[in-house]
Amino acid sequence: MNLAIIDLVALLFFVSVWVGYTQFARIRARSTYSLSHILRQLRVDWMRTLTRKEHQIADAALLGNVERTVTFFASSTVLVLAGVLTLLASADKVVEVMQSIPFTAPTAPDKVQFKLATLSLIFVWAFFKFTWSIRQFGFVSVLLGAAPQYRSTEFTDEQRETFARQAAKVLDQAGHEYNNGLRAYYFSLAFLCWFLHPYLFIGATTVVIFVLYRREYRSRVLRALLATKGLEPGPITTDGESS
Repeated sequence: MNLAIIDLVALLFFVSVWVGYTQFARIRARSTYSLSHILRQLRVDWMRTLTRKEHQIADAALLGNVERTVTFFASSTVLVLAGVLTLLASADKVVEVMQSIPFTAPTAPDKVQFKLATLSLIFVWAFFKFTWSIRQFGFVSVLLGAAPQYRSTEFTDEQRETFARQAAKVLDQAGHEYNNGLRAYYFSLAFLCWFLHPYLFIGATTVVIFVLYRREYRSRVLRALLATKGLEPGPITTDGESS
């Protein structure tokens, strides 16, 4: 199998953009307000409130709802992966269908199989991210059960604060893994365009990056979440940090 130069460029662009944006988002979140930054603060507030409540039934229900959502995506990923692997045995038919679509670049069964195999790796990556997120949400459930009781005098305010921050950190990591799994879904949609044309693949990858950036740093929901803390989108200020 010999991929054309434009196909290699498109694939390299796809991988570079995905890895690059992941690192960019991680670094930029330290200096600019983003969804991940404000959610981290709100999770700390949640755990603080939890240590001062007599019952955590509502908190357990909220956590269970999020965990079920992640479980749904993990299960769906397995089904999608099974479908992609099934297509590997029908590459000839896939080529016939693709060639009937206008403006589709010429291809061959071995190239389609390579693309399908690569697509399957994306969903395997997503599955691992979702399942690791599920496990971490399970860890948070354990922490909820071990949380300092409202009427307990065995814990000082400092111990409660430490517990809240560390529990929020575990919850935050679970949220990040969930986000990474969802990000794989976004990029898999862009990857599908490669089956039609490498230029469309490059364009779709660019659109995905634009959508991810806008939702993370410029969305209305970010403004609403920041407003709950009296903040606005932009550089992080010392006053805006969670105390």
